[in-house]
Amino acid sequence: MYSIGYDIGSSSVKVAIVKIATGECIALTHEPQEEMEIQAIQPNWAEQDPELWWTYLCHATHSAIKEAKIDSSLISSIGIAYQMHGLVLLDSEGKLLRNAIIWCDSRATDIGKAAYSQLGKAFCDTHFLNSPGNFTASKLKWVKENEKDLYNKIDRIMLPGDYIAYKLTGRKATTIYGLSEGIFWDFKSHTLSKEILHHFGFDSDLFPEIHHNFTSQGSVTEQAAKETGLPKGIPVTYRAGDQPNNALSLNILKEGEVAMTGGTSGVIYAVTNQSTSIKTSKINHFAHVNYTIDEPVLGKLLCINGAGIQYNWIRKVTNQKDYAHMNALADQVPIGSDGLTFIPFGNGAERIFDNKIVGAHINQMNFNLHGQGHLYRAALEGIAFAFMYAMELLIEDGMEVQVIRAGNDNLFRSDIFSTTLSTLISREIEIYDVTGAIGAARASSLYIEGEIEFSSKWMEQDYVKSFKPKKDNRDYWKAYRKWKLELENVLSKL
Repeated sequence: MYSIGYDIGSSSVKVAIVKIATGECIALTHEPQEEMEIQAIQPNWAEQDPELWWTYLCHATHSAIKEAKIDSSLISSIGIAYQMHGLVLLDSEGKLLRNAIIWCDSRATDIGKAAYSQLGKAFCDTHFLNSPGNFTASKLKWVKENEKDLYNKIDRIMLPGDYIAYKLTGRKATTIYGLSEGIFWDFKSHTLSKEILHHFGFDSDLFPEIHHNFTSQGSVTEQAAKETGLPKGIPVTYRAGDQPNNALSLNILKEGEVAMTGGTSGVIYAVTNQSTSIKTSKINHFAHVNYTIDEPVLGKLLCINGAGIQYNWIRKVTNQKDYAHMNALADQVPIGSDGLTFIPFGNGAERIFDNKIVGAHINQMNFNLHGQGHLYRAALEGIAFAFMYAMELLIEDGMEVQVIRAGNDNLFRSDIFSTTLSTLISREIEIYDVTGAIGAARASSLYIEGEIEFSSKWMEQDYVKSFKPKKDNRDYWKAYRKWKLELENVLSKL
């Protein structure tokens, strides 16, 4: 038997089919082949059409089944991972009312700041473990204030993963985990927050039924089966935001374990059993995939919006076809890039800076000294330094890091990026060849198998390599301190 996993990203929809008995991936594909368009109608806005996610999911599912060379009737469960913090709005007929406002959209930043002030830091820190920030609740309030006629037509609000589950099963539903990432969940009362609903003027009827993870959350309808090629009646048994799901994919489930992601954005995701924080305006706290009311396991998330998107931007503007060539040129440049620095925060409001829009900055450019290799190395170092800056916040918040694992994605394939980060943190970084779609597929099979326990066999077959800190770290720290001084100069002018 097999399970199928989806990862609904802002760049593409990924699909994986795995063998339930072994966790082995037998098909892995994505659609579209080029990155999905993000519509920016206004500066710092970001929207996508959820119907495109569904269209690409259907195409990719047919491709994955064909690649796997199996009878689709042997697929027995579905797992869904998805881009976090998005807002999808449906009317009473289940039709979309507008494009989704996605994770990197910054239009509701001021709404979140005002709510944090008005509700009070002490209340938000203890009930939400977050400031309302630029999350789903604030985005819904923006719609209520700016698109009143449309808001009055809303029957249900959903996160991106909820919408995909709805298209598969016909059930309008969400999860505790999704509500916590939207800042709708009260961690003290263990319910939908009455205070946030009252403060923003939301009706509780806007929210669909709430599910726990690793349970049957609806079954594939006849219509969905026709469109996807999946068997009718198989259950969706798992859904999670992309970062909690990436952590699960790397077996990050216990106190002190940290997952890192170097995709479009860069993410540090640490697991804790502690429900207190002194950095709630900078560090996000959400219910982890194995959170229960009796055992409240939380994820502490720090996001750097301008990570892989920055390196991809540089690739495009310098007309390079692949990252391997860029990394080779960067390898020829010494640590610190001969004084050239790159501050990478050019992808909207940054949570680690209290949702300020910092922007990207190239500093100390010398036309007689610096070439392409310097630019590439400075870019990689700049992202690594941004990760380290975030790690320092995490450590200041009381986190004792025991294990760090990351997926084998573009940034972590770079020796410069990974070694710089490992050396500054003074921790080994373990690299695993696993994707969010594979993790979601495996997670869905946990329900089918009747247990919720990560298999050590998966870790053994996924392991790639480890990056270990350099004993002589002086040049790395010199470059990092210089970068921090230039960052502080930028921040002082905001």
